Amino acid sequence: MLRAIPCAVLAALAGCSALPPVAEAPAPARAAAWVPQQHAATTELRGLSVLNDKVAWASGAKGTVLRTVDGEHWTLHAVPGAEAFDFRDIEAFDANTAIVMGAGPGAASRMYRTRDGGATWQLLIVNNDAEGFWDAMAFWDARNGVVFGDPVRGAFQVLVTGDGGESWQAVNDPDGLAALPQEGAFAASGTCLSVGGKADAWFVTGGAAQSRIFRSVNRGQSWQVATLQIPAAAASKGAFSVGFAGNGRGIVAGGDYKEPSLETLNGAISSDGGAGWSPAPILPAGFMSAVVPVPGTSSTFVAVGLAGSGYTRDGGKSWTIIEKETKLNAVGFSASGAGWAVGPKGLIVKYVGPPLR
Repeated sequence: MLRAIPCAVLAALAGCSALPPVAEAPAPARAAAWVPQQHAATTELRGLSVLNDKVAWASGAKGTVLRTVDGEHWTLHAVPGAEAFDFRDIEAFDANTAIVMGAGPGAASRMYRTRDGGATWQLLIVNNDAEGFWDAMAFWDARNGVVFGDPVRGAFQVLVTGDGGESWQAVNDPDGLAALPQEGAFAASGTCLSVGGKADAWFVTGGAAQSRIFRSVNRGQSWQVATLQIPAAAASKGAFSVGFAGNGRGIVAGGDYKEPSLETLNGAISSDGGAGWSPAPILPAGFMSAVVPVPGTSSTFVAVGLAGSGYTRDGGKSWTIIEKETKLNAVGFSASGAGWAVGPKGLIVKYVGPPLR
């Protein structure tokens, strides 16, 4: 979403006094931090895909795509004819292959793929529905993926692919994907949608009277929905991101991007694959736009946003603040423990500090 939409501000939900306590973990011996990395882009970056300690891809406004193959130096790659599109999500499969997704109304939502490290790009699909607005995509493997977007004719738009993005099929589940009035998702980090295992998928929403999470266990063919306690009721508020570890532990992050320092409930946790959720504040307090698991761990997650960044090693029960000064949009880690984050004005930072593996 992250666009101007007509939306009546409904009654405010629970405030700070109703929040459950959140523990701050003891500071580690070696403090965690983000180290800026240099490159030529200056546009807002929101897409990030981390493969290992050397290879990562990033994307953003004005058709921006960047790649590193040594973990330190980033190269800008042009997508011909895409200068007007906002690439808010990117999915990389190796050092040469990636799919980038544009978010925007109608045909501004589209995907391109490269197989040669960004030298050339193929247009895969354009959203021809004028009411559509894609928010994020995710892949279970190199062939099977899903993209979802804001409601079209009362239901969230979901498409799936089984051939690596060559073709996409619309999912027909009007009841499972039915949207509330003013409900939408936030194309803020490419993580309002996530997948896990061989067939699980989740996406989160806001803007309506309540924030919600949708869950599929059959690669997006059908969906069930649950309510989250993260306050919504305005176009800038709700659940922004969802991430799951391999053991069914999940965390949702959110808040209000117009009030990034507002200390309202900004998180929720699940231990059963997303069937049930409990409120669980994230530190630092305030707006968090992305939360991701550290691959290979059972309960370590990193969250970032305009309020700063932090990590948990116990599935969201306690948090260690990385820092509050650096404003970030998206974050990603590899199975080797290498991590990057991206943000406004072309910001790319690399994680340094205690290993999170």
